[in-house]
Amino acid sequence: MEHIVFEVGLALALIAVAGFISLKLKFSIVPFYILIGMAVGPHAPHFGLFDLRFIESAPLIEFLGRVGVLFLLFYLGLEFSVGRLIKAGKSIAVGGTIYIAINFTLGLMFGWVAGFPLKETLIIAGITTISSSAIVAKVLVDLKRTANRETEMILGIIMFEDIFLAVYISIVSGLVLSVATSLGDVLTSALVALGYMLLLIVIGRKAVPFLNRALNIKSNEVFMITVFAGLFIIAGFSETIHVAEAIGALLVGLILAETEHMKRIEHMILPFRDFFGAMFFFSFGLTIDPMSLGGAIWLSLGAVIITLIGNVAAGLLAGRQAGLSAKASTNIGLTIVSRGEFSIIMANLGKSGGLMDILQPFSALYVLILAILGPLLTKESKRIFQWMNAVIPLERKPKVKAPLPEQETHSQ
Repeated sequence: MEHIVFEVGLALALIAVAGFISLKLKFSIVPFYILIGMAVGPHAPHFGLFDLRFIESAPLIEFLGRVGVLFLLFYLGLEFSVGRLIKAGKSIAVGGTIYIAINFTLGLMFGWVAGFPLKETLIIAGITTISSSAIVAKVLVDLKRTANRETEMILGIIMFEDIFLAVYISIVSGLVLSVATSLGDVLTSALVALGYMLLLIVIGRKAVPFLNRALNIKSNEVFMITVFAGLFIIAGFSETIHVAEAIGALLVGLILAETEHMKRIEHMILPFRDFFGAMFFFSFGLTIDPMSLGGAIWLSLGAVIITLIGNVAAGLLAGRQAGLSAKASTNIGLTIVSRGEFSIIMANLGKSGGLMDILQPFSALYVLILAILGPLLTKESKRIFQWMNAVIPLERKPKVKAPLPEQETHSQ
Protein backbone atom coordinates (compact mmCIF):
# COMPACT_ATOMS: atom_id res chain seq x y z
CA MET A 1 0.00 0.00 0.00
CA GLU A 2 3.06 2.29 0.03
CA HIS A 3 2.48 3.56 -3.53
CA ILE A 4 -1.30 3.97 -3.34
CA VAL A 5 -1.21 7.79 -3.57
CA PHE A 6 1.05 7.58 -6.63
CA GLU A 7 -1.28 5.04 -8.27
CA VAL A 8 -4.33 7.23 -7.70
CA GLY A 9 -2.42 10.16 -9.17
CA LEU A 10 -1.55 8.01 -12.20
CA ALA A 11 -5.22 7.06 -12.59
CA LEU A 12 -6.20 10.75 -12.50
CA ALA A 13 -3.55 11.54 -15.13
CA LEU A 14 -5.01 8.88 -17.43
CA ILE A 15 -8.51 10.24 -16.86
CA ALA A 16 -7.25 13.74 -17.72
CA VAL A 17 -5.69 12.41 -20.96
CA ALA A 18 -9.04 10.82 -21.87
CA GLY A 19 -10.74 14.14 -21.17
CA PHE A 20 -8.30 16.06 -23.40
CA ILE A 21 -8.85 13.59 -26.26
CA SER A 22 -12.64 13.91 -26.01
CA LEU A 23 -12.40 17.72 -26.00
CA LYS A 24 -10.09 17.63 -29.02
CA LEU A 25 -12.52 15.39 -30.91
CA LYS A 26 -15.52 17.37 -29.59
CA PHE A 27 -17.19 14.16 -28.50
CA SER A 28 -18.94 12.76 -25.44
CA ILE A 29 -16.44 12.22 -22.63
CA VAL A 30 -18.10 9.10 -21.13
CA PRO A 31 -16.83 6.46 -23.59
CA PHE A 32 -13.27 7.81 -23.31
CA TYR A 33 -13.29 7.41 -19.53
CA ILE A 34 -14.48 3.82 -19.92
CA LEU A 35 -11.98 3.05 -22.71
CA ILE A 36 -9.00 4.37 -20.76
CA GLY A 37 -10.06 2.22 -17.81
CA MET A 38 -10.36 -0.84 -20.05
CA ALA A 39 -6.92 -0.17 -21.54
CA VAL A 40 -5.28 -0.59 -18.13
CA GLY A 41 -6.13 -2.76 -15.11
CA PRO A 42 -4.97 -6.28 -14.10
CA HIS A 43 -4.11 -7.24 -17.70
CA ALA A 44 -1.92 -4.16 -18.32
CA PRO A 45 1.91 -4.02 -18.14
CA HIS A 46 3.87 -2.38 -15.32
CA PHE A 47 7.13 -0.43 -15.41
CA GLY A 48 8.53 -0.08 -11.91
CA LEU A 49 6.55 2.63 -10.13
CA PHE A 50 4.30 3.05 -13.20
CA ASP A 51 2.09 0.07 -12.43
CA LEU A 52 -0.89 0.31 -14.78
CA ARG A 53 -2.49 -2.73 -13.17
CA PHE A 54 -3.71 -0.59 -10.23
CA ILE A 55 -3.68 -3.64 -7.96
CA GLU A 56 -2.92 -1.76 -4.72
CA SER A 57 -5.30 1.12 -5.41
CA ALA A 58 -8.14 -0.90 -7.00
CA PRO A 59 -10.31 -1.05 -3.82
CA LEU A 60 -9.90 2.70 -3.26
CA ILE A 61 -10.67 3.55 -6.89
CA GLU A 62 -13.73 1.30 -6.73
CA PHE A 63 -14.93 3.12 -3.60
CA LEU A 64 -14.35 6.52 -5.24
CA GLY A 65 -16.43 5.22 -8.15
CA ARG A 66 -19.25 4.30 -5.75
CA VAL A 67 -19.11 7.84 -4.37
CA GLY A 68 -19.31 9.06 -7.98
CA VAL A 69 -22.62 7.23 -8.45
CA LEU A 70 -23.99 8.92 -5.33
CA PHE A 71 -23.06 12.37 -6.58
CA LEU A 72 -24.40 11.70 -10.10
CA LEU A 73 -27.79 10.60 -8.77
CA PHE A 74 -27.87 13.27 -6.07
CA TYR A 75 -27.30 15.99 -8.66
CA LEU A 76 -29.96 14.48 -10.89
CA GLY A 77 -32.43 14.63 -8.00
CA LEU A 78 -31.59 18.32 -7.50
CA GLU A 79 -32.39 18.98 -11.16
CA PHE A 80 -35.83 17.36 -10.95
CA SER A 81 -37.64 18.17 -7.73
CA VAL A 82 -40.70 16.20 -6.59
CA GLY A 83 -42.88 19.26 -7.21
CA ARG A 84 -41.60 19.62 -10.76
CA LEU A 85 -42.27 15.97 -11.46
CA ILE A 86 -45.85 16.30 -10.20
CA LYS A 87 -46.43 19.31 -12.44
CA ALA A 88 -45.20 17.50 -15.57
CA GLY A 89 -47.59 17.95 -18.44
CA LYS A 90 -49.96 15.32 -19.78
CA SER A 91 -48.18 15.03 -23.13
CA ILE A 92 -44.85 14.43 -21.38
CA ALA A 93 -46.40 11.76 -19.15
CA VAL A 94 -47.99 10.04 -22.15
CA GLY A 95 -44.81 10.34 -24.22
CA GLY A 96 -42.67 8.99 -21.39
CA THR A 97 -45.04 6.08 -20.86
CA ILE A 98 -44.89 5.21 -24.56
CA TYR A 99 -41.09 5.36 -24.56
CA ILE A 100 -40.68 3.24 -21.43
CA ALA A 101 -43.35 0.71 -22.47
CA ILE A 102 -41.78 0.05 -25.89
CA ASN A 103 -38.12 -0.08 -24.81
CA PHE A 104 -38.71 -1.96 -21.57
CA THR A 105 -40.86 -4.58 -23.33
CA LEU A 106 -38.22 -5.03 -26.03
CA GLY A 107 -35.55 -5.37 -23.32
CA LEU A 108 -37.52 -8.07 -21.51
CA MET A 109 -38.13 -9.94 -24.76
CA PHE A 110 -34.46 -9.66 -25.71
CA GLY A 111 -33.30 -11.09 -22.37
CA TRP A 112 -35.87 -13.88 -22.56
CA VAL A 113 -35.00 -14.83 -26.17
CA ALA A 114 -31.29 -14.80 -25.27
CA GLY A 115 -32.05 -17.40 -22.60
CA PHE A 116 -31.22 -15.43 -19.44
CA PRO A 117 -32.78 -16.23 -16.03
CA LEU A 118 -35.38 -13.83 -14.59
CA LYS A 119 -33.04 -11.66 -12.49
CA GLU A 120 -30.54 -11.23 -15.33
CA THR A 121 -33.41 -10.45 -17.75
CA LEU A 122 -34.66 -7.69 -15.42
CA ILE A 123 -31.15 -6.19 -15.26
CA ILE A 124 -30.80 -6.35 -19.07
CA ALA A 125 -34.19 -4.66 -19.52
CA GLY A 126 -33.03 -1.88 -17.18
CA ILE A 127 -29.74 -1.51 -19.05
CA THR A 128 -31.47 -1.17 -22.43
CA THR A 129 -34.35 1.09 -21.34
CA ILE A 130 -32.80 4.18 -19.72
CA SER A 131 -31.10 6.93 -21.75
CA SER A 132 -28.01 8.83 -20.61
CA SER A 133 -29.23 12.24 -19.44
CA ALA A 134 -25.61 13.49 -19.32
CA ILE A 135 -24.90 12.63 -22.98
CA VAL A 136 -28.33 13.79 -24.23
CA ALA A 137 -28.05 17.15 -22.47
CA LYS A 138 -24.52 17.70 -23.84
CA VAL A 139 -25.62 16.83 -27.39
CA LEU A 140 -28.57 19.24 -27.27
CA VAL A 141 -26.28 22.07 -26.13
CA ASP A 142 -23.47 21.26 -28.58
CA LEU A 143 -25.86 21.09 -31.58
CA LYS A 144 -27.73 24.23 -30.43
CA ARG A 145 -31.08 22.44 -30.35
CA THR A 146 -32.28 23.61 -26.95
CA ALA A 147 -34.85 25.90 -28.60
CA ASN A 148 -36.28 23.22 -30.92
CA ARG A 149 -39.95 22.29 -30.49
CA GLU A 150 -39.15 18.66 -29.76
CA THR A 151 -36.58 19.49 -27.05
CA GLU A 152 -39.29 19.93 -24.39
CA MET A 153 -40.53 16.41 -25.14
CA ILE A 154 -36.96 15.05 -25.08
CA LEU A 155 -36.29 16.56 -21.65
CA GLY A 156 -39.72 15.42 -20.47
CA ILE A 157 -39.04 11.82 -21.49
CA ILE A 158 -35.66 11.92 -19.72
CA MET A 159 -37.41 13.24 -16.61
CA PHE A 160 -40.03 10.49 -16.87
CA GLU A 161 -37.24 7.92 -17.26
CA ASP A 162 -35.74 9.14 -14.01
CA ILE A 163 -39.02 8.50 -12.19
CA PHE A 164 -39.18 5.03 -13.71
CA LEU A 165 -35.52 4.42 -12.82
CA ALA A 166 -36.09 5.34 -9.18
CA VAL A 167 -39.05 2.96 -8.87
CA TYR A 168 -37.45 0.22 -10.96
CA ILE A 169 -34.10 0.15 -9.15
CA SER A 170 -35.94 0.13 -5.83
CA ILE A 171 -37.94 -2.94 -6.88
CA VAL A 172 -35.11 -4.76 -8.67
CA SER A 173 -32.58 -4.07 -5.90
CA GLY A 174 -35.06 -5.58 -3.45
CA LEU A 175 -35.16 -8.66 -5.68
CA VAL A 176 -31.47 -8.92 -6.64
CA LEU A 177 -29.77 -7.85 -3.41
CA SER A 178 -32.03 -9.73 -1.02
CA VAL A 179 -31.75 -13.42 -0.19
CA ALA A 180 -35.39 -13.95 -1.12
CA THR A 181 -36.12 -17.20 -2.91
CA SER A 182 -39.90 -17.69 -2.95
CA LEU A 183 -42.29 -15.44 -4.89
CA GLY A 184 -43.75 -14.16 -1.62
CA ASP A 185 -40.32 -13.17 -0.30
CA VAL A 186 -39.49 -11.46 -3.59
CA LEU A 187 -42.71 -9.44 -3.54
CA THR A 188 -42.18 -8.54 0.10
CA SER A 189 -38.65 -7.29 -0.59
CA ALA A 190 -39.86 -5.26 -3.57
CA LEU A 191 -42.76 -3.74 -1.59
CA VAL A 192 -40.44 -2.84 1.31
CA ALA A 193 -38.08 -1.08 -1.11
CA LEU A 194 -40.91 0.79 -2.86
CA GLY A 195 -42.59 1.65 0.45
CA TYR A 196 -39.32 3.00 1.84
CA MET A 197 -38.88 5.23 -1.21
CA LEU A 198 -42.40 6.65 -0.99
CA LEU A 199 -42.16 7.13 2.79
CA LEU A 200 -38.87 9.01 2.46
CA ILE A 201 -40.36 11.32 -0.18
CA VAL A 202 -43.46 12.06 1.95
CA ILE A 203 -41.42 12.69 5.13
CA GLY A 204 -38.90 14.75 3.17
CA ARG A 205 -41.55 17.03 1.68
CA LYS A 206 -43.12 17.55 5.10
CA ALA A 207 -39.68 18.39 6.49
CA VAL A 208 -38.89 21.11 3.93
CA PRO A 209 -39.65 24.03 6.32
CA PHE A 210 -37.37 22.42 8.93
CA LEU A 211 -34.64 21.84 6.33
CA ASN A 212 -34.86 25.47 5.23
CA ARG A 213 -34.08 26.56 8.80
CA ALA A 214 -31.53 23.82 9.55
CA LEU A 215 -29.49 24.54 6.40
CA ASN A 216 -29.44 28.29 6.94
CA ILE A 217 -25.71 28.04 7.69
CA LYS A 218 -23.36 30.91 6.89
CA SER A 219 -20.17 28.84 6.79
CA ASN A 220 -19.80 27.09 3.42
CA GLU A 221 -17.60 24.47 5.06
CA VAL A 222 -20.16 23.48 7.69
CA PHE A 223 -22.97 23.72 5.14
CA MET A 224 -21.20 21.31 2.78
CA ILE A 225 -20.34 18.82 5.52
CA THR A 226 -23.94 18.87 6.78
CA VAL A 227 -25.37 18.16 3.30
CA PHE A 228 -22.82 15.41 2.65
CA ALA A 229 -23.56 13.82 6.03
CA GLY A 230 -27.26 13.57 5.17
CA LEU A 231 -26.46 12.23 1.69
CA PHE A 232 -24.11 9.47 2.86
CA ILE A 233 -26.19 8.44 5.89
CA ILE A 234 -29.43 8.03 3.93
CA ALA A 235 -27.68 6.39 0.95
CA GLY A 236 -25.85 3.99 3.27
CA PHE A 237 -28.97 3.20 5.30
CA SER A 238 -30.89 2.50 2.08
CA GLU A 239 -28.39 -0.21 1.20
CA THR A 240 -28.92 -1.92 4.58
CA ILE A 241 -32.58 -2.58 3.67
CA HIS A 242 -31.68 -3.77 0.15
CA VAL A 243 -32.47 -0.51 -1.64
CA ALA A 244 -29.65 0.60 -3.97
CA GLU A 245 -27.56 3.33 -2.33
CA ALA A 246 -27.79 5.30 -5.59
CA ILE A 247 -31.56 5.56 -5.13
CA GLY A 248 -31.06 6.85 -1.59
CA ALA A 249 -28.87 9.59 -3.09
CA LEU A 250 -31.48 10.37 -5.75
CA LEU A 251 -34.20 10.70 -3.10
CA VAL A 252 -32.05 13.07 -1.02
CA GLY A 253 -31.58 15.22 -4.12
CA LEU A 254 -35.31 15.24 -4.90
CA ILE A 255 -36.10 16.36 -1.35
CA LEU A 256 -33.41 19.06 -1.10
CA ALA A 257 -34.51 20.42 -4.49
CA GLU A 258 -37.69 21.56 -2.71
CA THR A 259 -35.71 23.74 -0.29
CA GLU A 260 -34.65 27.36 -0.71
CA HIS A 261 -31.00 26.22 -0.60
CA MET A 262 -31.19 24.21 -3.83
CA LYS A 263 -29.06 26.61 -5.93
CA ARG A 264 -26.37 26.77 -3.26
CA ILE A 265 -26.23 22.98 -3.01
CA GLU A 266 -26.18 22.60 -6.81
CA HIS A 267 -23.29 25.06 -7.16
CA MET A 268 -21.38 23.29 -4.37
CA ILE A 269 -21.91 19.76 -5.72
CA LEU A 270 -20.80 20.32 -9.35
CA PRO A 271 -17.01 19.81 -8.91
CA PHE A 272 -17.63 16.71 -6.76
CA ARG A 273 -20.02 15.30 -9.37
CA ASP A 274 -17.50 15.79 -12.17
CA PHE A 275 -14.48 14.48 -10.25
CA PHE A 276 -16.06 11.42 -8.67
CA GLY A 277 -18.22 10.79 -11.76
CA ALA A 278 -15.06 10.50 -13.85
CA MET A 279 -13.67 8.03 -11.30
CA PHE A 280 -16.90 6.02 -11.58
CA PHE A 281 -16.61 5.53 -15.34
CA PHE A 282 -12.86 4.85 -15.08
CA SER A 283 -13.37 2.28 -12.29
CA PHE A 284 -16.06 0.59 -14.36
CA GLY A 285 -13.59 0.32 -17.26
CA LEU A 286 -11.00 -1.20 -14.90
CA THR A 287 -13.34 -4.13 -14.21
CA ILE A 288 -13.58 -5.00 -17.93
CA ASP A 289 -10.95 -7.16 -19.56
CA PRO A 290 -11.00 -6.29 -23.30
CA MET A 291 -10.30 -9.95 -24.06
CA SER A 292 -13.59 -10.88 -22.37
CA LEU A 293 -15.66 -8.69 -24.69
CA GLY A 294 -15.62 -11.32 -27.42
CA GLY A 295 -18.33 -13.35 -25.71
CA ALA A 296 -20.56 -10.27 -25.49
CA ILE A 297 -20.15 -8.88 -29.02
CA TRP A 298 -23.20 -10.48 -30.64
CA LEU A 299 -25.31 -9.97 -27.53
CA SER A 300 -24.37 -6.27 -27.43
CA LEU A 301 -24.93 -5.75 -31.16
CA GLY A 302 -28.35 -7.41 -30.91
CA ALA A 303 -29.27 -5.11 -28.00
CA VAL A 304 -28.07 -2.06 -29.98
CA ILE A 305 -30.29 -2.98 -32.94
CA ILE A 306 -33.28 -3.55 -30.66
CA THR A 307 -32.64 -0.19 -28.96
CA LEU A 308 -32.42 1.69 -32.27
CA ILE A 309 -35.70 0.20 -33.50
CA GLY A 310 -37.44 0.81 -30.17
CA ASN A 311 -36.20 4.41 -29.90
CA VAL A 312 -37.26 5.44 -33.39
CA ALA A 313 -40.70 3.84 -32.96
CA ALA A 314 -41.18 5.36 -29.50
CA GLY A 315 -39.99 8.79 -30.67
CA LEU A 316 -42.43 8.77 -33.60
CA LEU A 317 -45.38 7.73 -31.45
CA ALA A 318 -44.56 10.09 -28.57
CA GLY A 319 -43.95 13.05 -30.88
CA ARG A 320 -47.05 12.56 -33.02
CA GLN A 321 -49.36 12.28 -29.99
CA ALA A 322 -47.94 15.66 -28.87
CA GLY A 323 -48.73 17.18 -32.27
CA LEU A 324 -45.13 17.32 -33.54
CA SER A 325 -44.10 16.68 -37.14
CA ALA A 326 -42.69 13.34 -38.23
CA LYS A 327 -39.26 14.97 -38.63
CA ALA A 328 -39.31 16.40 -35.07
CA SER A 329 -40.61 13.07 -33.75
CA THR A 330 -37.73 11.22 -35.43
CA ASN A 331 -35.33 13.66 -33.78
CA ILE A 332 -36.73 12.64 -30.39
CA GLY A 333 -35.95 8.95 -30.90
CA LEU A 334 -32.47 9.57 -32.31
CA THR A 335 -31.47 12.14 -29.68
CA ILE A 336 -32.23 9.94 -26.65
CA VAL A 337 -30.69 6.75 -28.03
CA SER A 338 -27.43 7.20 -26.06
CA ARG A 339 -26.92 4.95 -23.05
CA GLY A 340 -24.44 5.66 -20.27
CA GLU A 341 -24.34 6.12 -16.50
CA PHE A 342 -27.68 4.49 -15.68
CA SER A 343 -26.99 1.38 -17.74
CA ILE A 344 -23.69 0.96 -15.90
CA ILE A 345 -25.44 1.45 -12.55
CA MET A 346 -27.85 -1.36 -13.47
CA ALA A 347 -24.94 -3.62 -14.46
CA ASN A 348 -23.18 -2.88 -11.16
CA LEU A 349 -26.39 -3.77 -9.33
CA GLY A 350 -26.28 -7.16 -11.05
CA LYS A 351 -22.64 -7.57 -10.02
CA SER A 352 -23.50 -6.72 -6.38
CA GLY A 353 -26.22 -9.38 -6.48
CA GLY A 354 -23.79 -12.04 -7.74
CA LEU A 355 -25.52 -12.42 -11.12
CA MET A 356 -23.92 -13.74 -14.32
CA ASP A 357 -20.48 -12.30 -15.20
CA ILE A 358 -21.53 -11.61 -18.81
CA LEU A 359 -23.58 -8.59 -17.65
CA GLN A 360 -20.43 -6.48 -17.13
CA PRO A 361 -18.78 -6.87 -20.57
CA PHE A 362 -22.24 -6.78 -22.23
CA SER A 363 -23.15 -3.46 -20.63
CA ALA A 364 -19.68 -1.99 -21.28
CA LEU A 365 -19.77 -2.80 -25.00
CA TYR A 366 -23.44 -1.80 -25.32
CA VAL A 367 -22.84 1.56 -23.62
CA LEU A 368 -19.69 2.23 -25.65
CA ILE A 369 -21.44 1.61 -28.97
CA LEU A 370 -24.46 3.78 -28.16
CA ALA A 371 -22.43 6.50 -26.41
CA ILE A 372 -20.51 6.89 -29.69
CA LEU A 373 -23.41 6.23 -32.07
CA GLY A 374 -25.98 8.43 -30.26
CA PRO A 375 -24.34 11.85 -30.88
CA LEU A 376 -23.58 10.88 -34.50
CA LEU A 377 -27.19 9.87 -35.19
CA THR A 378 -28.45 13.07 -33.58
CA LYS A 379 -26.12 15.20 -35.70
CA GLU A 380 -27.25 13.44 -38.90
CA SER A 381 -30.94 13.23 -37.91
CA LYS A 382 -32.05 15.33 -40.91
CA ARG A 383 -30.44 12.97 -43.44
CA ILE A 384 -31.69 9.90 -41.56
CA PHE A 385 -35.24 11.26 -41.63
CA GLN A 386 -35.01 11.96 -45.37
CA TRP A 387 -33.84 8.39 -45.96
CA MET A 388 -36.59 6.94 -43.75
CA ASN A 389 -39.21 9.13 -45.40
CA ALA A 390 -38.13 7.88 -48.81
CA VAL A 391 -38.43 4.25 -47.72
CA ILE A 392 -41.53 4.56 -45.54
CA PRO A 393 -43.51 7.76 -46.18
CA LEU A 394 -43.73 9.34 -42.74
CA GLU A 395 -44.60 12.86 -43.80
CA ARG A 396 -46.28 13.48 -47.12
CA LYS A 397 -45.53 16.67 -48.92
CA PRO A 398 -48.64 18.80 -49.51
CA LYS A 399 -49.96 18.44 -53.00
CA VAL A 400 -49.53 21.55 -55.09
CA LYS A 401 -52.67 22.32 -57.05
CA ALA A 402 -52.18 22.94 -60.77
CA PRO A 403 -53.07 26.50 -61.80
CA LEU A 404 -56.49 26.83 -63.43
CA PRO A 405 -56.36 27.60 -67.14
CA GLU A 406 -57.15 31.17 -67.94
CA GLN A 407 -60.73 31.62 -69.14
CA GLU A 408 -61.05 32.74 -72.69
CA THR A 409 -62.83 36.02 -73.24
CA HIS A 410 -65.39 36.19 -76.03
CA SER A 411 -66.41 39.38 -77.68
CA GLN A 412 -70.07 39.89 -78.00
